[in-house]
Amino acid sequence: MENVNQTMVRTFILQGLSNAPELRLLYFLLFFLMYTATLFGNLLLIIVVRLNSRLQTPMYFFLSNLAFIDICFSTTIVPKILANTISHDQVISFLGCATQMYFHLALGATECLILAVMAYDRYIAVCKPLQYNAIVDKKLCLSMASGSWTVSFLNSVIHAVFTFQLPYCKSNHVNHFFCEMPPLFRLSCADTWFNEIAVYISGGLIALCSFLLTLLSYVHIISAILNIHCSKGRQKAFSTCSSHLVAVSLYYGTIMFMYFRPRSIYSPKSASSAEQDRVVTILYTVVTPMVNPIIYSVRNKDIKEAIRKEVNNEAQL
Repeated sequence: MENVNQTMVRTFILQGLSNAPELRLLYFLLFFLMYTATLFGNLLLIIVVRLNSRLQTPMYFFLSNLAFIDICFSTTIVPKILANTISHDQVISFLGCATQMYFHLALGATECLILAVMAYDRYIAVCKPLQYNAIVDKKLCLSMASGSWTVSFLNSVIHAVFTFQLPYCKSNHVNHFFCEMPPLFRLSCADTWFNEIAVYISGGLIALCSFLLTLLSYVHIISAILNIHCSKGRQKAFSTCSSHLVAVSLYYGTIMFMYFRPRSIYSPKSASSAEQDRVVTILYTVVTPMVNPIIYSVRNKDIKEAIRKEVNNEAQL
C-alpha cells in the first residue's frame, strides 16, 4: 500500500475563485454587488413586514424567516470569498472551517424546510380558503418554523462532528472556495463511506422530502387554479406559481446535485469535477439568496404597496 503522510492537518487552504490576477478584481466586484443586493433585498423585506400591520399573516411570517435565513446563509460564505479573492492568505483554521461548514449545512437545511412549509401554507390558502385561519394559526406557524430550525441545526451537528473527526493527512488544500463536505471528503486518508451514507440519509429525509412536499403542494395548487373560471385570475396565479417553482427548483436542484451523487464523486480521481461543483455551489449559496426577495415578494402587490407607503411616509417627514 502507498504510504500516507500522517501529519495531521490543523489548518486548511481554500482554493480561490480564480488564480488569474486580472479576474480577481472582477470576481470581487461581482460577488460584492451580489452580497450587497442580498442584504438590501432581504433586510428591506423583513423591515417592511415588521412595520406593516397588514402583513402580519402566516405567509409573510414565513417569508421573513426565509429572508433572515438568506442573509445568514450568504454571510456564512460570501465575506470569506471576498477576503480570499483580494488576499494571498487563503488559510482558514480547523475550527473556522468546522464552524463555516456547520452553519452552511444548518442554514441550507432550514431553507429547504421553510420552503416546504411555505408551499404547504399556500396549498391551504388556495385549496382550503375557508378553513385557512383555523388550520394555519399562530401556534402552528411558530411550531413549524421552530421545528425547521431545530431539526436543521441538530442535523448539522451530526455531520460536523463526523466530518471533522476524520483524519486529514493527504493535503490541506481544499479545492473549493469554502468548507463543504464533498471537497473535505477528498482530503481524508480514511474511508468516508459512513459519512457519505449519513449525507444520503439526512439529505433524503430533509432535502428530498421537502422537495416532494413542495412539489405535491404546488400540484394541488395548480389543479385548483385550473378550476378558476376567470382567465385573468388564472394567468396571474400561474405567473406567481411558476416564478416560485423556478426558485424552488433552482435551490433544491443544486442542493441535490451536490449531495446525491455516486460515491466515486468524492474520491481524489474525481477532483476534475471541482470546477463544476464551484459553479453549482455559487447558484444556491449566492444567487438564490439574492433573487428570493424578488421572486417571493417584490412581485407581490401587498409588499409593493407597503414599500411605497413607507417611502411616502419617509418623504413626508
